[in-house]
Amino acid sequence: MAKAYFINKVLATTVVGSYPAVKAGGLMSFLDPLHSAVEAAVGDQIAAGIDIISDGQVRSDMIGAFTSKLPGIREQEVIGKVQPAAGPITVGDTKYALTKFRKVKGIITGPTTLAHGLHITTPMYRNKEELVPDLAAALLVEARALEAAGITLLQIDEPIFSTGVADLAIGKQAVEQIAAGLHTPVCMHVCGNLGNVIDELLKFNVNVLDFEFVNNRTTSTFSPAVTLAGR
Repeated sequence: MAKAYFINKVLATTVVGSYPAVKAGGLMSFLDPLHSAVEAAVGDQIAAGIDIISDGQVRSDMIGAFTSKLPGIREQEVIGKVQPAAGPITVGDTKYALTKFRKVKGIITGPTTLAHGLHITTPMYRNKEELVPDLAAALLVEARALEAAGITLLQIDEPIFSTGVADLAIGKQAVEQIAAGLHTPVCMHVCGNLGNVIDELLKFNVNVLDFEFVNNRTTSTFSPAVTLAGR
């Protein structure tokens, strides 16, 4: 049913990226200083008529939000074998969004982008390419928790793919490892200049490809993103 929604929808709108994280003051600053930012992000998307909303991604930067919760990682250093988090990382805010709107997407930072945001200080991994599969396994646990919460779509953010520094073959395996473990449709988001990698990205076995071109001089500033759905 979820896949049919994307296939039959002429143009399903969503929001890519994080919302401003404005912390609450007063008593809320002690209880949950960022919950009001989640409320604002969700409320604004609903008011704007967005078809598939998100929780706003206000808790942390896209690397630290996940790596700070994964055993085997301390701050920005990989110090041992990476394991899944002890509990859900983003599910709480996603569940709040689901209480306000029926169609919500979960968002995780991709394993290759996470790997390139970390320093390896353990002999467990010789390089970032060896680290990627364990990060994918850990993220799959989070993705399944989001799926169980009731998301309509899972978005995997892999901005590193546009830079030319990542091994796209290993990155593809990692993204597809997560996608294969879910029943929920999966979207992969990549931003930046894709001229040198677009042909490879089109081979990824995901349901939706979301490409951002706002900083690409060869594309119109009136078309900052292109989404290919129904794959």
